Order: sequence, then C-alpha cells, then structure tokens
Amino acid sequence: MTYTYYPGCTLRTKALDLDCYARVSAEALGFTLEEVSDFQCCGGTYPLAKDEIATKLSSVRALAEARDAGHDLVTICSACHNVIKQVNNDMQTDENIIMKVNNYLKEDDIQYHGETKVLHYLEVLRDVIGFDTIKSKVKNPLTGKKIGAYYGCLLLRPSRVMQMDDPENPKMIEDFITAIGGTPVVYAMRNECCGAYTVLEDRNIPAKRSGAILDNATDCGAEMLVTACPLCRYNLDKNIGTRNIKVFYFTELLAEALGVKEKALAMMKEKECIQAVHPCTA
Repeated sequence: MTYTYYPGCTLRTKALDLDCYARVSAEALGFTLEEVSDFQCCGGTYPLAKDEIATKLSSVRALAEARDAGHDLVTICSACHNVIKQVNNDMQTDENIIMKVNNYLKEDDIQYHGETKVLHYLEVLRDVIGFDTIKSKVKNPLTGKKIGAYYGCLLLRPSRVMQMDDPENPKMIEDFITAIGGTPVVYAMRNECCGAYTVLEDRNIPAKRSGAILDNATDCGAEMLVTACPLCRYNLDKNIGTRNIKVFYFTELLAEALGVKEKALAMMKEKECIQAVHPCTA
C-alpha cells in the first residue's frame, strides 16, 4: 500500500519526531509514504473568508499530485489535516472556489475538482491496517500505562467535513491505545481546545486552557497524554508545571510498541545533522 504523504513544514523542524516515528512505523506495518515532491506550507489554519483563494493553492497542488499518482493523500499534523481536508471539500462542493482556484492554477497546467481522498494517519491505522493487526505486531506492549487521548479541536471539527469520529464522544485514539497494550483514560476535556494560536496574542489563554485539560486528565488517572498536533503538544508541555504527567505524539508510542523506536531516533539524528549543514534545503 502506497500513499502520497504531506508532512507539512512543522514536521521538518519542531515536530521532526512526529514525522520520523510515523515513517518507521509505517514501514513496520507494511505501507509506504511517498512524500509530496515539492510541498508548500498549508497555511496552518483554514481561511474562512470566501474570497481568500491564494492560501488554498498549496493544498490543491498537493491534492492534485496525489490524484495524478493514483494515491490517497495522508497527513499526520492535525492542523495540516484540517486545512487540506477542508480545502478538498471546497474543491468538491463550492463552484465559486473551484473556478477561482483552477483559474489560478492554469499556468501550472493543473485542474482539480476534489478527486483525492484525504486520510489522517490514524485513519490508515484504524480503517486500512486495522487495530487488531497492529495488536498482533506489537513487540513492546505498553502494559500498565494509563494513557489519555488528547484530540484537541482540529482533528474532529467541523465534523461534517472531517468525518473521522464522533466529535463529542470520540474513541479512535482510545482504541489505538488499547491496540498497543495501554490502558485508555477517558476524561471530559479530551476534545477541548488547548488555546492554540491565542498563544501569539496572550499566553495566559493557552496556559489556562491547557492547565484545565492537564488537571482533568490527571484527576482521572492519566499518566501521559498522546496527541497528533504539534501546537497542542507545545501548549500542553509548556504548561505542565509540577503536574505528574507527560505528553507524547501518538506515533512515538506506536514506534515504541512496534519495536522500531531506535530506528526512528537514528533517523532523527541524521535529519538534524542534514538540517544543520543545509538549513535551507532539508
């Protein structure tokens, strides 16, 4: 199984570990991630203005490349996934946006009408590989680990477009935790916003929101949280304080359970060296 893979810019830098753990885990599970040849930043947030077209073009170019390769498009970062899937929905349903985007892309000889299927890496694990299969491949089960799923807001909403899970009572990540041998901890704030980009305006907002999420998780017995969002992880990590809890990317726990974590660490070390030597090209 081969997928076109959109890593996004953060997975090249601050979230390099989210990317590397995902790559080695995919190999261990028997599917291939072929990176988009020349991707651009998705913009980080979906533009709500109906006349905003330019910031959607990078997503459409990636979607068109996946279509032309005959593959579904896989993302991991919650923000990238949210933007690309919403843009893809626009290109399926909004005639005005379809016309304007394709007018922009005529010079690149690209015409796109929403043909590509967009999947989050978690959907590949659940719907293609299957959690039962993952369970059978686990070498280092996370037995006894009490793990809370942190969905955040972007992974599930708007639900009519994302269609990944029930936005009010999701279970995808809890089922993933069970598959790798951990004990899922369900807590009320697992799908609440961490404060996200408000950190740029007022650091007190994500501090308050992230603190409430962490308190809720620890009160319910969680020893660790897993997330797919680099910004969520940043805000949660930044505001842990003296709380007895740690935050991980779900791909790290997957790589640990599959016995390929060391391979990912070696990949990270190599990539960091390349970036230090060629910061503009790696």
